[in-house]
Amino acid sequence: MNEKEYKVRRPVSDVIFEIFVVVFLFLFVVITLYPVLNTVALSFNDGIDAVRGGIYLWPRKFTMKNYNTVFAMQNIWTGARVTVLRTVIATLTSLFANALLAFVVSRKRFLFKSQLSLFWVITMYVNGGMIPTFLLYKNLGLTGTFHVYWVPGMISAFNMLVMRTYMEGIPESLEESAQLDGAGYWTIFKDIISPLSKPVYATVALFIAVWQWNSWFDAMLYNRMKTEYTTLQYELMKLLSSVMQQSGSADSAKNGANTITPITIRAAVTVATMLPIVLLYPFLQRYFVTGLTIGGVKE
Repeated sequence: MNEKEYKVRRPVSDVIFEIFVVVFLFLFVVITLYPVLNTVALSFNDGIDAVRGGIYLWPRKFTMKNYNTVFAMQNIWTGARVTVLRTVIATLTSLFANALLAFVVSRKRFLFKSQLSLFWVITMYVNGGMIPTFLLYKNLGLTGTFHVYWVPGMISAFNMLVMRTYMEGIPESLEESAQLDGAGYWTIFKDIISPLSKPVYATVALFIAVWQWNSWFDAMLYNRMKTEYTTLQYELMKLLSSVMQQSGSADSAKNGANTITPITIRAAVTVATMLPIVLLYPFLQRYFVTGLTIGGVKE
């Protein structure tokens, strides 16, 4: 039966199902993209005009004043530099530390692996609180420094357990065959486990990078008086707060001189903060695959 005859004899139910799938996926894409496109349109629209509403996919009164206001802030570039540095450093160090710890815990010969795993799970639900944490960081000399951004979060129980679960699914035969050839644990981790764990590495790296990029509370809590260690999100949060206060003042409402409003500034801030992560995702997407070891070894 050739391809043409197969298409002619296809059941009507299959055709209806394919049409349903195409329509569903189209609607899903529209629903997913619309909030993003609407936010971009608002960010390029005049603030006073945006208050009227009715802006959907294209700005009604185009302006760059929202972005000019964002990028004209005093410490915006310092915050951007610190945010990029903390994101890169924290992602690399945390990924390496969690991967190494997950490899150790995933080995069946490791003693007390169940007890330690239970201990780390408890830390995900119980913590000392904000004040004890602040005092601990202060006594350790981390407050008022750049290291407070990446040292405390180097080990994450959640990320470590995710990696451990993935590594436990890798066939033991690979490790045993490497040991027969004289490979040590470091060689096994570097040359066997890590290459096969690229999907989970990419996923955890994206988790860490997004969290570091969007974090601002630690900058306010530990480095509020250190402008050289401010972060991009903290500066944008201060900008948004100041614009909201100005928009509610009597003088601003009376003269109507301001053409920026919280709704457009919020949109510009959202676009400015999400763009780097959106550009990063395609480079990690190819690693989001599973089953790299399926069929590699017959148990």
